Amino acid sequence: MTNSPASSTGRALLNKVPEVTIWFWVIKILATTVGETAADYLNGTLGFGLTGTTVVVGALFLVVLGFQFKARRYVPPLYWATVVLISVVGTLVTDNLTDNAGVPLPVTTALFSVALAITFGAWYASEKTLSIHSIVTRRREAFYWLAILFTFALGTAAGDLIAEKLGAGYWLSALLFAALIGAVAASHLVFKANAVLTFWIAYVLTRPLGASLGDGLSQAKADGGLGLGTTVTSILFLVTILAVVSYLAVSKRDQLPPVEVEAASGSSVR
Repeated sequence: MTNSPASSTGRALLNKVPEVTIWFWVIKILATTVGETAADYLNGTLGFGLTGTTVVVGALFLVVLGFQFKARRYVPPLYWATVVLISVVGTLVTDNLTDNAGVPLPVTTALFSVALAITFGAWYASEKTLSIHSIVTRRREAFYWLAILFTFALGTAAGDLIAEKLGAGYWLSALLFAALIGAVAASHLVFKANAVLTFWIAYVLTRPLGASLGDGLSQAKADGGLGLGTTVTSILFLVTILAVVSYLAVSKRDQLPPVEVEAASGSSVR
């Protein structure tokens, strides 16, 4: 049955997340790096401590997330501010478990792997899709942000676990995770592996990649870094994120067309 223009307009909602382009991955890695260095800056340089940093960043994140949920469309500055803050929160969740609660990294890695799997299972059972191209209802958006939180926490735990076991240092670790992301991209682009699966695998892997880059730039030369410090590194990456997001806000190169959804069930018809 063909809908009238008025009916179609009433059922078309704007997606709440950006299109997955090269710009998406650039900002994601930059935001991940900021997540690592900003947490270190608040925790160490400003002396907030792990608990104080968690409280401050957690409260700010909840405020920004509230505005993100209230928005009726994808707003680049708001969306990416939420990503930057959730990257810090995800890092802090893992750090609190390992440093304050003494939970071993293998356990936290397994814990967040299970939590992410349960989230995806509940998301699919409820919505029959895990595609980020159909984040057009609050329920889907809630699943989306919960999944992202667990990807950051899992990426932190897995990255720290690998770094500790391999002792590879910041730059070799960065090359390792970059190579893994490249392999995942090739599996999709060349061998046509499932787009949703490869997207979320790459999303997890960008967390330890960004963290390795952040540590490599900020940590002292004696520890294998460039010695820029957490302040300079955080500002450098935040300015870069602001520039790229401003460009996208004007050019709209990362914005999707409206997605039709069933008003009653919220299920995608794409």
